[in-house]
Amino acid sequence: MPDRPDAVAVTSDFPVRLRTVDAGGPIHFADFGGAGRPMVLVHGLGGACENWLAVGAPLAEHARVLAPDLPGFGRTPPAGRSITMTAIQRSLHGFLEAAVREPAILVGNSMGGLIAMMQAAREPASVAGLVLVAPAQPRVRGARVELAVQALFALYTIPGLARWFLRTRAARLGPDGLVAELLQLLCTDGSRVPEAIRRAHVALVRTRIDTMPWANDAFLSATRSMLAEILRPRRYHGLVDKIVAPTLLIQGRDDRLVPRAASEALVRRKPGWTLETFDHIGHVPQLESPARFVDVLVRWLRSQHTRSLC
Repeated sequence: MPDRPDAVAVTSDFPVRLRTVDAGGPIHFADFGGAGRPMVLVHGLGGACENWLAVGAPLAEHARVLAPDLPGFGRTPPAGRSITMTAIQRSLHGFLEAAVREPAILVGNSMGGLIAMMQAAREPASVAGLVLVAPAQPRVRGARVELAVQALFALYTIPGLARWFLRTRAARLGPDGLVAELLQLLCTDGSRVPEAIRRAHVALVRTRIDTMPWANDAFLSATRSMLAEILRPRRYHGLVDKIVAPTLLIQGRDDRLVPRAASEALVRRKPGWTLETFDHIGHVPQLESPARFVDVLVRWLRSQHTRSLC
C-alpha cells in the first residue's frame, strides 16, 4: 500500500485523499474511498486524477475507487521512466500490484482507454472488467476527424516546433485560458463542467507550469507513442482480440477526437462488448455528463450478474 501517509485533499471542494505508492518509481493517486471490488480510473493524454473528480465519489458508493496520475502526468514525475504506451502500461501494472493486489475494474478515457486495453490483453488476471471511454483507436473508413484536430496532432510530432508551441501557448493563455481552450476541444459544451472541477484543473495547470519542467516533454513523448500505436491497425486489433474481460464502451456522439464510427467498428469486432452512446456529448463524458456516466457504468456492472464484478 502507499509509502506515504494520507495527504490533503486535491482541493477543498473534493476531500479525496492524495496518496503515493512505489511501483518502480513513485505513482501519486487519488483515493476516493469506497468498499468492495477495486475500480481504477485511468486518465487520458495530458490528464490527471482531476479528470475523475465529478464521478469518483459517486462511483465509490459502489466500489473501492482509485485514480492514479500516470508517469509524466499530474503529480507523478517520469523519475527516469520512459513515457511510452508500453512503459506506462507496465507502470499501471506495477500500480495494480502495489496498491490494489486483486483483479480490478479498469475505467480508461482516451489514451487511458488504450493503456487499460493493453493491460487487459497482456495481464488478463489483473482485470475483472473494462470500461472504455472514447478509447484512442485507429481511424476507420468513413469516419471524419476535424482538420484542426489532425493539424494539432501532426504539429506534436515535430519536436522543436511542438515544444515552442506548448511554451508559447502557455505564456499567451495562462492556466485559465489553457483550461478553457482544452474544454472547448474536449466538450460539446464546456460550461457543463462544474465550476469547482474547472478550478481544480486550473490549479493543476498552474502547478504544472510553475514546478514541473518535465511536463511538456512527457506529453509529447506520450503523444507520439500513442499515435504510433493507433497508426498500426493490425497490431492494435491483435491487442483487442486478446481481451477477454467483459467490456463497456462509452462514446460521446459529438466527440471531436474519437469518431463515433470508430467505436461502433470496435464493437462490431467484439460483439460481446456493450456500447453506450451519449448524445450531445464530446470526448470526456465523465466531466460533461457525470450523473449519466455513473448511472450507465453502475447499471452495466449490475447487468453482469457475476461475483467478479459486483
